[in-house]
Amino acid sequence: MALVRAACLHTKVARGAGLPAKARAGLVYRKHGDPAQVVQLEDMVLPSIGSKDVLVEILAAPINPSDINMIQGTYAILPDLPAVGGNEGVAKVVEVGSQVQSLKTGDWVIPRDAGLAGMWRTVAVFSEKDLISVPNDIPLLSAASLGVNPCTAFRMLNDFEDLKPGDSVIQNAANSGVGQAVIQIAASRGINTINVVRDRPEFTQLSDRLKAMGASHVIKETTLRQPEMKELFKTCPRPKLALNGVGGKSATELLRHLEIGRTMVTYGGMAKQPVTVPVSSLIFKDVKVRGFWVTQWKRDHAHNEGAFRGMVDELCTLIRQAKLTAPACSEVNLRDYRQALEAAMQPFISAKQVLVM
Repeated sequence: MALVRAACLHTKVARGAGLPAKARAGLVYRKHGDPAQVVQLEDMVLPSIGSKDVLVEILAAPINPSDINMIQGTYAILPDLPAVGGNEGVAKVVEVGSQVQSLKTGDWVIPRDAGLAGMWRTVAVFSEKDLISVPNDIPLLSAASLGVNPCTAFRMLNDFEDLKPGDSVIQNAANSGVGQAVIQIAASRGINTINVVRDRPEFTQLSDRLKAMGASHVIKETTLRQPEMKELFKTCPRPKLALNGVGGKSATELLRHLEIGRTMVTYGGMAKQPVTVPVSSLIFKDVKVRGFWVTQWKRDHAHNEGAFRGMVDELCTLIRQAKLTAPACSEVNLRDYRQALEAAMQPFISAKQVLVM
């Protein structure tokens, strides 16, 4: 991939050399392991800018679970080492190559591909074709967190069931970045969401926050097996779509509440436990069990400019209308990266860690 060349740590500087050394820094890992131990802040040397390349200044980049897994060496795709961390973020174009047509100085851009981008750095050189522009009048944190979680939520709501206003979706991990995007996108379409979260001391505060985003119902995992569910379905139709980001028993419980013949989509496995499908759900409810990975979707549609562009434009319209906001974020300076990495790996995370350059 063209993005990989941007991770070069030793290429002779051709342009952007006027940037002070402290402005050319990145979070590099040379082996897989505990992110807080193997990631180091290093000075970086910029590769030369080709005719179809752009020099960008990274503005902000979140720490996602996939970033952690990639550093640990457990993700489905792994970059060559040494590598710069971070698959998502927003950057500003500083300089363009002589044949660049789709981007200009001052544009905000995000990576097209969720893999191997290396966004945890201050500056980088990327190929024009590996970036897509986003409006620079949307909030910085919304732009920085646009490429993975909202896109995942958008595709799952679009691609598996024909959902109409008044229909219902049930999801676990409802307080995750994907979960919050699902709530807001569904609410903008008049779709009910039944949102399942793990029990915690601040459950009421979390429930209130999700409902303020547009959540129809917020329940604890233990409620899925309680008589309260029958009462809930008196006011809300059974879901046509279940979204599973946890796995294990939580996924099995989602299946029990699906409408006959409908679909559960698995996009994550935070519990690190397999999805068990009851025989009764297969025989008597004819449920469909699917998986989704937004990176694969982007690669499958790499030659369809309109598909990705249209999705990004629709999401940005929702952001402008204040119908889609960034998840709760903690902004952390790049030099305090260890603190951010450690916080990102804690259970019951209440805020996404975002490195601000």
